This record gives sequence, structure tokens and C-alpha cells, in this order.
Amino acid sequence: MKIVVVGGSGRIGEKLVYNLRQDDYRVLEASPSFGVDAVTGQGLDAAFDGASVVVDVTQSPSLDGEAAMAFFETAGRNILAAGKAAGVRHHVALSIVGTDRLQASGYFRAKKRQEDLLKASGLPFSILRSTQFFEFISGVVQDGSAREVALSSARVQPIAAEDVAATLADIALSDPLNGTAEVAGPERFRLHELASEVLTAYEDPRRVMVDDEVPYFGARLDEASLLPEGFPRLAPTRFHDWLRASLQAPVPANQNRRKQG
Repeated sequence: MKIVVVGGSGRIGEKLVYNLRQDDYRVLEASPSFGVDAVTGQGLDAAFDGASVVVDVTQSPSLDGEAAMAFFETAGRNILAAGKAAGVRHHVALSIVGTDRLQASGYFRAKKRQEDLLKASGLPFSILRSTQFFEFISGVVQDGSAREVALSSARVQPIAAEDVAATLADIALSDPLNGTAEVAGPERFRLHELASEVLTAYEDPRRVMVDDEVPYFGARLDEASLLPEGFPRLAPTRFHDWLRASLQAPVPANQNRRKQG
């Protein structure tokens, strides 16, 4: 069985390709670095030839609402057209928990458009909505100011990127859901509390300021905006286990600069 991972060189795509290849599936990475461009359509037809499953883990280069909408609209239409032409039997797309509730954000409107295009395509499909990655939250903390990090107190149920990739692999190898599933980490936290733990772990002296008016991709968060609904799939990796492992990795360059300055 041939599986095409569109966005195969990204954070989730690389992990997904690795997982699938461990089970000896024929996996093709489709991304600009491999000569496949979902926006221009270059290389899509050749990449999809003979494919049974396509997994879309593409990400817009820009989080700006208009740019993201242009990306997901164009890439989505191109990917789906190539999938139809190739007779793909299962199209899987990665999305975000809370997309419906955050439509004040241009970026989340773009993700919703990506989902809607897939639902209307006539292709057998599965959509996996994930909560925020631990890695993403760590990155948000790094992007704060020189003295403080302002974040909402909204509740989150974050997940390790490795667990997202593992769940995508499971869905890709199963029958199409023709619907949407959610996946989340095993624990719930306050967003600002997670930020404090990341700063402490990296010996970063900045303080966390709670500000529930701080926008999240342009939308205001309420208590449950980022939480899954119903009964999501629960991933195994706990935050403190992930954080402990991440401390063994090289310290980001901007962290080094802060410590030296």
C-alpha cells in the first residue's frame, strides 16, 4: 500500500513518515523540499499516482489570516483534485481542536475552510483535530518580551508531537471515519501555569503575567476554547515527562542569549 504524506518534511510529517516506514509501508514524502508543491500543484499528480492513502499535514508559511486562507484554499483544492484523479481511497487531514469556537481568528477560519473543502470533496476522509503541542507552547513562551510573558489562563490539554504522529498513523491505516476525531494529552492545565513551568525548567528569569485579553491567533480565549469536546483519544505522554526529555536537547539559541545577557 502506498501512502503519501503531504507536508512530509514538517514537524509532524517527519515523525509520521518514520512511524509508517517502521511497519514497512511504502511512504512518499510530498513537500517542496522533495519536489512537490501543494500550492502550485507541481509534482502532485506524480506523487499521488498509485496511492491508497493521502495524509495532509501541511502548514501555512504565514499565520496571518489572509495568507493562511490563501494557502489552505489553494493547497486544499489542489490536493483534493489530485487525490480524486488518482483514485485515493482515504484522505486524512490534521486540524486543531477548537477550530469551530475560534472563528474570530483569521487563521482558524482558514483551518475551517480546509476542513470544509475535504468534507465536500466526495472523497472518503478522516479529520483529526489535535490539541496544542507541548512543543508549540514552549515556542510561545520563547516569543515573550525580554521581561515577561503575557498569556491567558484558559485551560489546555496539550499533547506531544510524537503522539499526534502516532494517532495519525493509526487513523491512516484504518477505515475512513467520514467524520472528525479529536486527540489530546492525558492532563489538563492552565496555559499560564504551563508557561511558568517551562520558564523555570529553562532557568529563564522572566515572569508570567496572566492576561485573559491576550489574543490567541487573533481570537480571545474563554475557559474551554482549547479543550476537546466529548470523548477524545487520549495520548500517553505526560507534560513533565516530555519536559524532562526536552531538557536533554540543545538549548534554543534565544535561550542562550537571554542567559548571557
